[in-house]
Amino acid sequence: MKLYKMLIVLSLLGLLIYSCTSQQEEGGDASTSDSRNEQIQQYNIGVEKEQTKNRFPCDTISLKEYVLSKYDPGTYLVEFDRTFTYNVPKIAVIYLKDVTNYVLCVVAKSKPGERNIETKNVIGYESSYINLDSTKLGTAFFWLTLLECKDGEFSRVWESEVPIHGGFNSMTVKNWKAKNMNYVELNFEDGIISGHRNYNFFLTDGWRKPPHLMETYLALVHKRTLANINNDKFPDYYEYRFTTGKSLTDSLYASIRILDSIPFYWSEKRQLYITDQNSRWFRKY
Repeated sequence: MKLYKMLIVLSLLGLLIYSCTSQQEEGGDASTSDSRNEQIQQYNIGVEKEQTKNRFPCDTISLKEYVLSKYDPGTYLVEFDRTFTYNVPKIAVIYLKDVTNYVLCVVAKSKPGERNIETKNVIGYESSYINLDSTKLGTAFFWLTLLECKDGEFSRVWESEVPIHGGFNSMTVKNWKAKNMNYVELNFEDGIISGHRNYNFFLTDGWRKPPHLMETYLALVHKRTLANINNDKFPDYYEYRFTTGKSLTDSLYASIRILDSIPFYWSEKRQLYITDQNSRWFRKY
């Protein structure tokens, strides 16, 4: 009889432990639980559907559903940085109605094996320091993605990786007047260099082909500007060297001035940016 009662007690204790464990798993942290993450995203999308009155095929709600269903867990559409503190955040999406039914967007993917990122941790000036130690909040991989909308459904045309982990600010479609060529500028704030970086994706072979990446930046002692060095279809740039020292007029203040500008142009053979000033100098983008 005592053995029978002991078995009942152990069974009830096992059920209690299982119940508690199941509840913890279901209500786990979205940064570590993919299922919990998906539940939260689905709930937020449902709220947006209820609150949005004017919808159209392949709108941003549909795009969020597409990313949730087609991408690996921990992948999100990125938002533009807020211009003001109380601005309503907007998704980094551009509809190219004048071209065709193309949709440009910026996607952030979480690094496998680490915690899922939170989009608020990869946007804006404060998040630009994540490049120094990104593992605590998860590592974000940004991708510029071109989608096509046909019959209310998305299809991926291409995606191109952005070589940075945080500090996203904005996305703009611009035109390179020297070649009358469109390009997509992704602007990232960078507190480490006290300035900003632009990752420019040039459509050298039209919208349907993967773009050509070229970086420009501007900071206190860092500067790289768009140029047309060798007059081919690829964009080039001048990379500037700075010198710092005491001002001649006032020894109390330090001065910063440009020492030299170095022209870099794209080598199709080497698939690198090179310069004639030194054969050992090259850049990936």
